[in-house]
Amino acid sequence: MTPFLLILSSPSGTGKTTITKALLAARDDLGFSVSATTRSPRPGEADGVDYHFLTPGEFERRRAAGALLEWAEYGGQRYGTLASEVERVLTQGRHVILDIEVQGARQVRERRPDVVSIFVLPPSVEELVARLGGRGAGQPADLEQRLRRAVDELGEAHHYDYLVVNDDRTQAVAEVAAIIDAESRRTRRQQASLDQIQELRRGLTELVANLSRPAKQQGKG
Repeated sequence: MTPFLLILSSPSGTGKTTITKALLAARDDLGFSVSATTRSPRPGEADGVDYHFLTPGEFERRRAAGALLEWAEYGGQRYGTLASEVERVLTQGRHVILDIEVQGARQVRERRPDVVSIFVLPPSVEELVARLGGRGAGQPADLEQRLRRAVDELGEAHHYDYLVVNDDRTQAVAEVAAIIDAESRRTRRQQASLDQIQELRRGLTELVANLSRPAKQQGKG
């Protein structure tokens, strides 16, 4: 099986990060790419574990050198995916799950056309507003900004390979897991199976040749 990149995107408050954490806890074939950011560590966060914390100058140097698979700016800070992080997980034989926004997802799709992308949808407007409120986004100006951004993000959903509605978390996790399993079995990612097919064909061809020889020899007699 050839490991691949998996993108999860959604409007804020829809639950893609919760789904990502549940999948990582349940599956050994998944690995997480630790993102880079220019923001300062929050209490309890560790460099290289939660984020790679970079100075603005270092972030820009890596971006200019092409070391970032994608990057975006939010709230005055930059966030991005290091290509080296992605390769680290892939070389371990595990799929890489990227919990990123639509802007970054668009960049990844342009650079890695083999990526599998999933957009997580809220079940309704009312539920999304309730979830945003529950995340401390109750200030009217802040809530309005998040909702406006959600409108733009939902406009990108049709570019994704799959859509999953996060009405029930357990069901949503199961649906994403089913997508991973199905994509893992795609013919182009099954080199061992392709090799087995060739071996089967060689064996059958040889068997057919052996079966046909006596008939030909009998005909000559």
